[in-house]
Amino acid sequence: MKTICSLSGGQSSAYVAANYPCDYLLFALVTIKDQKCSPKDKALVKYVEDKLGESFIATPEDDTIILTMMDLEQELGQKVNWVKGLSFEEVIEKKGGYLPNRTQRFCTVEMKLRPMHRWWRNNLGPDPIEMRIGFRKGEEERARRMHERCNSDGLIVMHDVIGKHNSGRNKWAEIPWQKPSFPMVDDRIGRDVVVEYWKKKSVRFAERNNCVGCFHRNPILLRTLFDKHPEKMNWFAEQETGARKARWMKEIRYHDIAKHKLQTELSFEDFSDCDSGHCGI
Repeated sequence: MKTICSLSGGQSSAYVAANYPCDYLLFALVTIKDQKCSPKDKALVKYVEDKLGESFIATPEDDTIILTMMDLEQELGQKVNWVKGLSFEEVIEKKGGYLPNRTQRFCTVEMKLRPMHRWWRNNLGPDPIEMRIGFRKGEEERARRMHERCNSDGLIVMHDVIGKHNSGRNKWAEIPWQKPSFPMVDDRIGRDVVVEYWKKKSVRFAERNNCVGCFHRNPILLRTLFDKHPEKMNWFAEQETGARKARWMKEIRYHDIAKHKLQTELSFEDFSDCDSGHCGI
């Protein structure tokens, strides 16, 4: 069975890639079409276009993650395979105009797992692969929940298009494709070990990986990100002002968060559900 390490741009999934050699490294980039959010360094745009093999405008993730992937290739001496699915705007439209939230977590499936799955189908399928995921010691419950979603053969199943009916409609199927594994859980490796390991390396990491406006984040933290990533956070706010005016949370909007005045400088845990390689799934 071939092995893949799912990279998120965070330290945990990168630790797995560095310490548990695998056949392939795979990174799924979330993209948006807002030119205001495009990296200021056009060399980064060119790098991403070369990796994806298509045009690139921007990502709602911290642009430092692009540098992380560049550095990891050098550090590990192994190619990082980049994939992307539909743009975030296209996914929102496909799902009826709603931003992802705690009850509608479609972003992980549509913009992380589905493009990874299709890369597997095009390059390695139909034989299933082992997918190594960066859950750490203390995250055994998350690993258990993922195992519970596996079929009787211990494989995660993806509901995906496999062709067309005579009518022209998409033909869908349930496709078993990955066996999840958690080497840091198995070896009892925790956050402290991961932090210490990367202190000695020249890999640049973002303060927080994955989408800056992720619904997993505390509203107070999101307010600080309006200062650090104003264009990207404004993109999230603008998604709530369209024709549907679909909000990510009933109690508050991104625009409300932006207007809040911070009284003190706050710091937050750098490690999060987004650090594993599967974006908090």
